[in-house]
Amino acid sequence: MSVTLIGKHEKDSRANRDGYVEAMLEMMAENEKLVHVDCDLMGCINTGKLREAYPARALNAGIAEQNAMGVAAGMAATGLTVFVHSFGCFASRRMFDQAFLSAGYSELPVHVIGSDPGVTAAFNGATHMPFEDCALYMTIPNAVVIDSCDFVQTKSLIKKLAACGQPSYMRLIRKGFTTIYADGSEFEIGKGIVLRDGTDVTVIASGILVDEALKAQEMLVRDGISTRVIDMPTWKPLDEALILRAAAETGCLVTAENHQISCGLGAAVSGLLTEKCLVPLERIGIQNRFGQVGPQDFLMREYHLMAEDIAAAARKAIARKKN
Repeated sequence: MSVTLIGKHEKDSRANRDGYVEAMLEMMAENEKLVHVDCDLMGCINTGKLREAYPARALNAGIAEQNAMGVAAGMAATGLTVFVHSFGCFASRRMFDQAFLSAGYSELPVHVIGSDPGVTAAFNGATHMPFEDCALYMTIPNAVVIDSCDFVQTKSLIKKLAACGQPSYMRLIRKGFTTIYADGSEFEIGKGIVLRDGTDVTVIASGILVDEALKAQEMLVRDGISTRVIDMPTWKPLDEALILRAAAETGCLVTAENHQISCGLGAAVSGLLTEKCLVPLERIGIQNRFGQVGPQDFLMREYHLMAEDIAAAARKAIARKKN
Protein backbone atom coordinates (compact mmCIF):
# COMPACT_ATOMS: atom_id res chain seq x y z
CA MET A 1 0.00 0.00 0.00
CA SER A 2 1.38 3.40 -1.02
CA VAL A 3 -0.65 6.60 -0.56
CA THR A 4 -0.13 10.34 -0.90
CA LEU A 5 -2.52 12.68 0.91
CA ILE A 6 -3.83 15.81 -0.82
CA GLY A 7 -5.60 17.37 2.19
CA LYS A 8 -6.81 20.57 0.49
CA HIS A 9 -10.57 20.05 1.03
CA GLU A 10 -11.21 20.65 -2.68
CA LYS A 11 -13.97 19.05 -4.73
CA ASP A 12 -12.69 16.72 -7.44
CA SER A 13 -13.47 17.77 -11.02
CA ARG A 14 -13.93 14.09 -11.87
CA ALA A 15 -16.94 11.98 -10.99
CA ASN A 16 -16.18 9.20 -8.53
CA ARG A 17 -18.27 6.82 -10.66
CA ASP A 18 -15.62 7.23 -13.37
CA GLY A 19 -13.05 5.74 -11.00
CA TYR A 20 -15.12 2.58 -11.22
CA VAL A 21 -15.57 2.83 -14.98
CA GLU A 22 -11.88 3.49 -15.66
CA ALA A 23 -10.85 0.54 -13.51
CA MET A 24 -13.35 -1.73 -15.26
CA LEU A 25 -12.26 -0.66 -18.75
CA GLU A 26 -8.63 -1.36 -17.89
CA MET A 27 -9.43 -4.75 -16.37
CA MET A 28 -11.89 -5.81 -19.08
CA ALA A 29 -9.20 -5.17 -21.70
CA GLU A 30 -6.97 -7.68 -19.91
CA ASN A 31 -9.53 -10.18 -18.59
CA GLU A 32 -12.18 -11.66 -20.88
CA LYS A 33 -13.93 -13.23 -17.88
CA LEU A 34 -14.83 -9.91 -16.25
CA VAL A 35 -18.47 -8.82 -16.58
CA HIS A 36 -20.63 -5.86 -15.51
CA VAL A 37 -24.38 -6.13 -14.85
CA ASP A 38 -26.47 -2.98 -14.39
CA CYS A 39 -30.07 -2.33 -13.33
CA ASP A 40 -31.13 0.26 -15.91
CA LEU A 41 -28.71 2.82 -14.41
CA MET A 42 -25.90 2.88 -16.97
CA GLY A 43 -26.52 6.56 -17.57
CA CYS A 44 -26.21 7.30 -13.84
CA ILE A 45 -22.72 5.86 -13.40
CA ASN A 46 -21.43 6.12 -16.99
CA THR A 47 -21.24 2.36 -17.45
CA GLY A 48 -22.63 2.89 -20.93
CA LYS A 49 -18.91 3.21 -21.79
CA LEU A 50 -18.46 -0.43 -20.78
CA ARG A 51 -21.36 -1.44 -23.02
CA GLU A 52 -19.89 0.48 -25.95
CA ALA A 53 -16.48 -1.14 -25.52
CA TYR A 54 -17.61 -4.65 -24.53
CA PRO A 55 -21.28 -5.13 -25.48
CA ALA A 56 -21.22 -8.86 -24.72
CA ARG A 57 -19.86 -8.29 -21.20
CA ALA A 58 -21.80 -5.22 -20.03
CA LEU A 59 -25.40 -6.23 -19.52
CA ASN A 60 -28.54 -4.29 -18.56
CA ALA A 61 -30.85 -6.41 -16.41
CA GLY A 62 -33.44 -3.65 -16.20
CA ILE A 63 -35.30 -2.51 -13.09
CA ALA A 64 -35.23 -6.04 -11.67
CA GLU A 65 -32.55 -6.03 -9.04
CA GLN A 66 -33.24 -9.46 -7.53
CA ASN A 67 -33.09 -11.02 -10.97
CA ALA A 68 -29.89 -9.09 -11.71
CA MET A 69 -28.23 -10.65 -8.68
CA GLY A 70 -29.40 -14.09 -9.78
CA VAL A 71 -27.99 -13.49 -13.24
CA ALA A 72 -24.70 -12.25 -11.77
CA ALA A 73 -24.39 -15.28 -9.49
CA GLY A 74 -25.24 -17.62 -12.34
CA MET A 75 -22.50 -16.15 -14.50
CA ALA A 76 -20.04 -16.27 -11.59
CA ALA A 77 -20.84 -19.96 -11.19
CA THR A 78 -19.52 -20.53 -14.72
CA GLY A 79 -16.13 -19.01 -13.83
CA LEU A 80 -16.75 -15.33 -14.54
CA THR A 81 -15.96 -12.44 -12.17
CA VAL A 82 -19.06 -10.26 -12.03
CA PHE A 83 -19.73 -6.71 -10.85
CA VAL A 84 -23.39 -5.75 -10.45
CA HIS A 85 -24.65 -2.21 -9.79
CA SER A 86 -27.74 -0.47 -8.56
CA PHE A 87 -28.55 2.38 -6.21
CA GLY A 88 -27.40 1.44 -2.70
CA CYS A 89 -30.96 1.07 -1.38
CA PHE A 90 -31.79 -1.52 -4.05
CA ALA A 91 -28.33 -3.12 -4.09
CA SER A 92 -28.75 -3.88 -0.39
CA ARG A 93 -32.36 -4.18 0.80
CA ARG A 94 -33.84 -5.51 -2.44
CA MET A 95 -30.99 -7.78 -3.56
CA PHE A 96 -30.01 -9.09 -0.17
CA ASP A 97 -31.61 -12.55 -0.09
CA GLN A 98 -30.12 -13.41 -3.49
CA ALA A 99 -26.77 -11.90 -2.49
CA PHE A 100 -26.69 -13.89 0.75
CA LEU A 101 -27.59 -17.25 -0.79
CA SER A 102 -26.60 -17.13 -4.46
CA ALA A 103 -23.30 -15.27 -3.98
CA GLY A 104 -22.32 -15.52 -0.29
CA TYR A 105 -23.43 -19.04 0.59
CA SER A 106 -22.22 -20.28 -2.80
CA GLU A 107 -18.85 -18.51 -2.33
CA LEU A 108 -18.99 -16.83 -5.72
CA PRO A 109 -17.04 -13.71 -6.78
CA VAL A 110 -19.99 -11.36 -7.24
CA HIS A 111 -19.10 -7.76 -6.42
CA VAL A 112 -22.05 -5.49 -5.65
CA ILE A 113 -21.70 -1.74 -6.23
CA GLY A 114 -24.22 0.38 -4.33
CA SER A 115 -24.26 3.99 -5.50
CA ASP A 116 -25.55 7.10 -3.69
CA PRO A 117 -24.93 5.81 -0.14
CA GLY A 118 -26.49 7.56 2.83
CA VAL A 119 -26.99 11.31 2.54
CA THR A 120 -25.34 11.40 -0.91
CA ALA A 121 -28.73 10.23 -2.26
CA ALA A 122 -29.81 13.84 -1.51
CA PHE A 123 -32.90 14.78 -3.55
CA ASN A 124 -33.81 11.15 -4.21
CA GLY A 125 -35.03 11.21 -0.63
CA ALA A 126 -35.86 8.72 2.09
CA THR A 127 -36.84 5.82 -0.18
CA HIS A 128 -33.45 5.95 -1.91
CA MET A 129 -31.27 6.83 1.10
CA PRO A 130 -29.55 3.70 2.45
CA PHE A 131 -28.26 4.07 5.99
CA GLU A 132 -28.09 0.30 6.60
CA ASP A 133 -26.66 -1.09 3.35
CA CYS A 134 -23.22 -2.01 4.68
CA ALA A 135 -24.75 -3.61 7.77
CA LEU A 136 -26.65 -6.12 5.65
CA TYR A 137 -23.58 -7.20 3.71
CA MET A 138 -21.48 -7.36 6.88
CA THR A 139 -23.71 -10.25 8.01
CA ILE A 140 -22.57 -12.39 5.06
CA PRO A 141 -19.75 -14.49 6.58
CA ASN A 142 -17.26 -14.35 3.68
CA ALA A 143 -18.11 -10.91 2.26
CA VAL A 144 -15.82 -7.88 1.92
CA VAL A 145 -17.48 -4.51 2.68
CA ILE A 146 -15.96 -1.20 1.57
CA ASP A 147 -16.92 2.49 1.89
CA SER A 148 -14.51 4.33 -0.40
CA CYS A 149 -13.89 8.06 -0.14
CA ASP A 150 -12.68 9.34 -3.52
CA PHE A 151 -11.85 8.63 -7.17
CA VAL A 152 -8.35 7.27 -6.56
CA GLN A 153 -9.35 4.98 -3.70
CA THR A 154 -12.34 3.67 -5.64
CA LYS A 155 -10.27 2.86 -8.72
CA SER A 156 -7.60 1.07 -6.71
CA LEU A 157 -9.97 -0.97 -4.55
CA ILE A 158 -12.17 -2.03 -7.48
CA LYS A 159 -9.13 -3.76 -8.95
CA LYS A 160 -8.33 -5.39 -5.60
CA LEU A 161 -11.91 -6.66 -5.32
CA ALA A 162 -11.78 -8.20 -8.79
CA ALA A 163 -8.78 -10.24 -7.69
CA CYS A 164 -9.94 -11.22 -4.19
CA GLY A 165 -12.20 -14.13 -5.14
CA GLN A 166 -14.78 -13.29 -2.44
CA PRO A 167 -18.25 -11.73 -2.71
CA SER A 168 -18.23 -8.06 -1.81
CA TYR A 169 -20.22 -4.86 -1.40
CA MET A 170 -18.77 -1.45 -2.17
CA ARG A 171 -20.41 1.92 -1.70
CA LEU A 172 -19.95 4.35 -4.59
CA ILE A 173 -20.32 8.13 -4.27
CA ARG A 174 -21.30 9.17 -7.77
CA LYS A 175 -20.03 12.78 -7.78
CA GLY A 176 -19.54 15.90 -5.66
CA PHE A 177 -16.87 14.45 -3.39
CA THR A 178 -13.65 15.86 -1.93
CA THR A 179 -10.26 14.66 -3.19
CA ILE A 180 -8.33 12.94 -0.41
CA TYR A 181 -5.56 11.09 -2.23
CA ALA A 182 -3.18 11.90 -5.08
CA ASP A 183 -3.29 9.93 -8.31
CA GLY A 184 -1.18 6.80 -8.14
CA SER A 185 -2.07 5.99 -4.53
CA GLU A 186 -2.72 2.31 -3.94
CA PHE A 187 -4.78 0.64 -1.22
CA GLU A 188 -5.24 -2.82 0.25
CA ILE A 189 -8.45 -4.56 1.28
CA GLY A 190 -8.61 -4.77 5.07
CA LYS A 191 -6.10 -2.00 5.75
CA GLY A 192 -6.75 1.43 7.22
CA ILE A 193 -4.61 4.49 6.48
CA VAL A 194 -3.22 6.89 9.09
CA LEU A 195 -3.74 10.34 7.54
CA ARG A 196 -2.68 12.47 10.52
CA ASP A 197 -0.83 11.35 13.63
CA GLY A 198 -1.80 12.39 17.15
CA THR A 199 -1.67 11.38 20.79
CA ASP A 200 -4.85 12.64 22.52
CA VAL A 201 -7.65 11.02 20.51
CA THR A 202 -8.14 8.97 17.33
CA VAL A 203 -10.86 9.63 14.74
CA ILE A 204 -11.68 6.68 12.48
CA ALA A 205 -13.71 7.69 9.42
CA SER A 206 -14.71 6.46 5.97
CA GLY A 207 -16.36 7.72 2.80
CA ILE A 208 -17.51 11.34 2.81
CA LEU A 209 -16.68 11.63 6.53
CA VAL A 210 -12.91 11.33 5.90
CA ASP A 211 -12.62 14.94 4.79
CA GLU A 212 -14.80 16.06 7.70
CA ALA A 213 -12.45 14.18 10.05
CA LEU A 214 -9.47 16.01 8.57
CA LYS A 215 -11.26 19.34 9.06
CA ALA A 216 -12.06 18.36 12.65
CA GLN A 217 -8.38 17.62 13.28
CA GLU A 218 -7.52 21.13 12.10
CA MET A 219 -10.13 22.59 14.46
CA LEU A 220 -8.84 20.57 17.41
CA VAL A 221 -5.18 21.38 16.88
CA ARG A 222 -6.02 25.06 17.40
CA ASP A 223 -7.12 24.08 20.91
CA GLY A 224 -3.94 22.14 21.51
CA ILE A 225 -5.60 18.74 21.00
CA SER A 226 -3.44 16.24 19.13
CA THR A 227 -5.72 14.12 16.91
CA ARG A 228 -4.89 10.98 14.97
CA VAL A 229 -7.05 10.53 11.85
CA ILE A 230 -7.50 7.11 10.26
CA ASP A 231 -9.31 6.42 7.00
CA MET A 232 -10.97 3.00 7.33
CA PRO A 233 -12.36 2.15 3.87
CA THR A 234 -12.76 -1.56 4.63
CA TRP A 235 -15.40 -2.29 7.26
CA LYS A 236 -15.05 -6.02 6.78
CA PRO A 237 -12.46 -7.41 7.28
CA LEU A 238 -11.66 -4.68 9.80
CA ASP A 239 -8.07 -3.56 10.40
CA GLU A 240 -8.13 -4.67 14.02
CA ALA A 241 -4.41 -4.26 14.62
CA LEU A 242 -4.45 -0.59 13.57
CA ILE A 243 -7.52 0.18 15.70
CA LEU A 244 -6.14 -1.54 18.78
CA ARG A 245 -2.82 0.25 18.43
CA ALA A 246 -4.63 3.59 18.19
CA ALA A 247 -6.76 2.73 21.21
CA ALA A 248 -3.71 1.82 23.28
CA GLU A 249 -1.69 4.88 22.21
CA THR A 250 -4.36 7.61 22.33
CA GLY A 251 -6.71 6.13 24.93
CA CYS A 252 -10.01 7.15 23.28
CA LEU A 253 -11.63 7.04 19.86
CA VAL A 254 -14.32 8.58 17.66
CA THR A 255 -15.86 6.83 14.65
CA ALA A 256 -17.49 8.80 11.82
CA GLU A 257 -19.70 7.22 9.16
CA ASN A 258 -22.48 8.07 6.70
CA HIS A 259 -24.50 5.10 8.03
CA GLN A 260 -26.56 3.99 11.01
CA ILE A 261 -24.18 3.93 13.98
CA SER A 262 -25.94 0.92 15.51
CA CYS A 263 -24.82 -1.49 12.80
CA GLY A 264 -21.93 -0.10 10.78
CA LEU A 265 -18.34 1.02 11.25
CA GLY A 266 -18.88 2.35 14.77
CA ALA A 267 -20.59 -0.84 15.88
CA ALA A 268 -17.75 -2.95 14.48
CA VAL A 269 -15.13 -0.83 16.27
CA SER A 270 -17.19 -0.89 19.46
CA GLY A 271 -17.39 -4.67 19.39
CA LEU A 272 -13.63 -4.94 18.93
CA LEU A 273 -12.86 -2.53 21.78
CA THR A 274 -15.29 -4.28 24.12
CA GLU A 275 -13.48 -7.56 23.58
CA LYS A 276 -9.86 -6.45 23.43
CA CYS A 277 -9.19 -2.86 24.59
CA LEU A 278 -11.93 -1.09 26.51
CA VAL A 279 -11.48 2.67 26.03
CA PRO A 280 -13.99 5.55 25.60
CA LEU A 281 -15.62 5.59 22.16
CA GLU A 282 -17.92 8.24 20.67
CA ARG A 283 -19.80 7.52 17.44
CA ILE A 284 -20.78 10.01 14.74
CA GLY A 285 -23.34 8.80 12.22
CA ILE A 286 -27.06 8.37 11.62
CA GLN A 287 -28.77 7.86 14.95
CA ASN A 288 -31.86 5.71 14.47
CA ARG A 289 -33.46 7.89 11.79
CA PHE A 290 -34.83 7.52 8.29
CA GLY A 291 -33.63 9.58 5.34
CA GLN A 292 -35.27 12.67 3.87
CA VAL A 293 -35.15 14.94 0.83
CA GLY A 294 -32.59 17.73 0.67
CA PRO A 295 -29.20 18.88 -0.60
CA GLN A 296 -26.25 16.95 0.80
CA ASP A 297 -24.83 19.85 2.83
CA PHE A 298 -28.20 20.36 4.54
CA LEU A 299 -28.49 16.63 5.27
CA MET A 300 -24.99 16.47 6.73
CA ARG A 301 -25.91 19.27 9.16
CA GLU A 302 -29.30 17.71 9.89
CA TYR A 303 -27.77 14.35 10.81
CA HIS A 304 -24.76 15.86 12.61
CA LEU A 305 -22.12 14.58 10.20
CA MET A 306 -20.04 17.76 10.09
CA ALA A 307 -16.47 18.45 11.20
CA GLU A 308 -17.70 20.38 14.22
CA ASP A 309 -19.74 17.35 15.30
CA ILE A 310 -16.66 15.15 15.07
CA ALA A 311 -14.59 17.71 16.98
CA ALA A 312 -17.23 17.88 19.75
CA ALA A 313 -17.26 14.07 19.97
CA ALA A 314 -13.46 14.06 20.24
CA ARG A 315 -13.57 16.51 23.15
CA LYS A 316 -16.20 14.35 24.85
CA ALA A 317 -14.12 11.20 24.38
CA ILE A 318 -11.06 12.93 25.86
CA ALA A 319 -13.09 14.12 28.86
CA ARG A 320 -14.33 10.59 29.45
CA LYS A 321 -10.77 9.30 29.25
CA LYS A 322 -9.60 11.79 31.88
CA ASN A 323 -12.48 10.86 34.18
